[in-house]
Amino acid sequence: MSGKFITFEGIDGAGKSSHVEWFAERLRQRGVIVNVTREPGGTDLGEKLRDLLLNQEMHLETETLLMFAARREHLARLIEPALKRGEWVVCDRFTDATFAYQGGGRGLDRGKLQQLEHWVHGHLQPDLTLLFDLPLEIARERIALASRVLDRFEQERADFHERVRQIYLDRAKHHSSRIQIIDAQCSIDEIRVKLDKSIASL
Repeated sequence: MSGKFITFEGIDGAGKSSHVEWFAERLRQRGVIVNVTREPGGTDLGEKLRDLLLNQEMHLETETLLMFAARREHLARLIEPALKRGEWVVCDRFTDATFAYQGGGRGLDRGKLQQLEHWVHGHLQPDLTLLFDLPLEIARERIALASRVLDRFEQERADFHERVRQIYLDRAKHHSSRIQIIDAQCSIDEIRVKLDKSIASL
């Protein structure tokens, strides 16, 4: 099997991260070598940038440039080499998140995001993106119940997260051959049946 690049997306509280490792394990059961990673992060440098991005206030354009800087390092050090070896990469967030959070949530001009996307990985898009969608009020309830310190994105107001969700849904509509919407209100078992079907289609 040739290498595939799978990404998981969704607003904070949608529960996507709890399914990433399960999804990867199902692939391994099919004999696939899988690399599980995340953004921002995935490399030593990327994890240092992640800490800054999640916890340090900064100018919006600085935030966006750091996101793409971490992504370029991630692509060069992990994603592209793995795909060239015929391995699969399962990544918790990728560029769709930047369009949703920095574009939709914070209001950065989409043209600037498109330029950065073309520069950093114009040659590569995910083979499949699983978008975990959830009504905002349920997502906010889940975040409120989290027994940990929230990062600065999770602490944003409800209208920020609603804008993020709407951009995700808009991108799913315009990239329907790549982005599959998962109803995150379903039970874990129901979601995993759908994920199994997604695996079978690859």
